[in-house]
Amino acid sequence: MPSKVSCLYLLTVVCWASALWYLSLSRPSTSYGSQMTIPIRKAPKLSKNATFTNIRTRSLNPHDFGYLINEAKKCEAEPPYLIILISTTHKEFDARQAIRETWGDESTFADVRVVTLFLLGRSTDNVLNQMVEQESQIFHDIVVEDFIDSYHNLTLKTLMGMRWVATFCSKAQYVLKTDSDIFVNMENLIFNLLKPTTKPRRRYFTGYVINGGPIRDMRSKWYMPRDLYPESKYPPFCSGTGYVFSADVAELIYKISLHTRLLHLEDVYVGVCLRKLGIHPFQNSGFNHWKMAYSLCRYRRVVTVHQISPEEMHRIWNDMTSKKHLKC
Repeated sequence: MPSKVSCLYLLTVVCWASALWYLSLSRPSTSYGSQMTIPIRKAPKLSKNATFTNIRTRSLNPHDFGYLINEAKKCEAEPPYLIILISTTHKEFDARQAIRETWGDESTFADVRVVTLFLLGRSTDNVLNQMVEQESQIFHDIVVEDFIDSYHNLTLKTLMGMRWVATFCSKAQYVLKTDSDIFVNMENLIFNLLKPTTKPRRRYFTGYVINGGPIRDMRSKWYMPRDLYPESKYPPFCSGTGYVFSADVAELIYKISLHTRLLHLEDVYVGVCLRKLGIHPFQNSGFNHWKMAYSLCRYRRVVTVHQISPEEMHRIWNDMTSKKHLKC
C-alpha cells in the first residue's frame, strides 16, 4: 500500500500536468478596447535559410480582416468614374438613408457612373449587426470587415476602403472618402473639380490640407502619445471629413500601410502614408471641415460641408436641386 508521501507526490504531479495542459490551450488572439485592433500572432518558425532581410520585409501591419458583408460585383458591369466611400456606424441608418436619397444617389448623373458604399466594422451588439445585414440585403451598398467598429479603429475602416477599391474596383477613375454627416456638392465635385472630359490624373490627392503637429495633452480627443509618434510635426494631411484621390492611390496607400505602423488618427495616418509615397496633397478651399450656415450661393461654391444632420441634408438638397435655374 503506497505511503502518504508517495500519494502526495503523485497528486502534485497530476496537478502540474493539468495546469500545463490548460496553459497550452489557445487563447483569443485579438483584444478589443479603447486601443486599436491589432491581431497578436505567433512568431513564425524560421527556416535554416531565413535571412534578416526576410524578417524586415514581413508585413508590419497585415490587414487580414475578412469581409462580413461585401459587394464584390459592384464594379463588374462597368467601372465607375467615381467611388464614394462613406465612413459610418451601425446606428446611423437615418444618415445613410438621407445620403442615398440626396447627394449619394447613384442614378443622379446619367453620363457619369457613381458607386456609393458605406464602410463599417463589426458591432459588439449582435442586434445591430443583424439590422445592418438586413439593410445590406435591401440596398447592396454596405461593406463590413471583421474588426470592432470604434473611433480608435477609423484607420482600419479607411484602409478597408482602400483595399476594396484596389481589389474590386481598380479601374475606377476617382475616389471620394467622406463621413456620414457631410453634405457633398456633387455637381461641383464632378464637373468643376474632377472634370470627366479631361484626362484622368494619376497620383492625385486633394482636400482641406492641414499642417500641424501632435497634441500631447492626454485629455484631448486627438491625443498622440510620443512613443507612437515621436516627431514634432505631422506631414501635410487632408481632413478626414472629406478628400478625393485618383483610384491608383488606393492601392498605393493600402500596400504602403502594410509596412507602416498604425496610428489611430486616420487622416494623419493617411498623410504619413502619402509622405512615404512621395505624394503631396493639394489644398482645395472647397472642402470645409466645419459647419456652414446654408445659403444657396454659398453652398454652390463648396465641395463638402461638415456636421449636417439627415433633416438638413434633405432640406439643402431639395433647395439646391429645385433652384438650379437661379443665378447667384
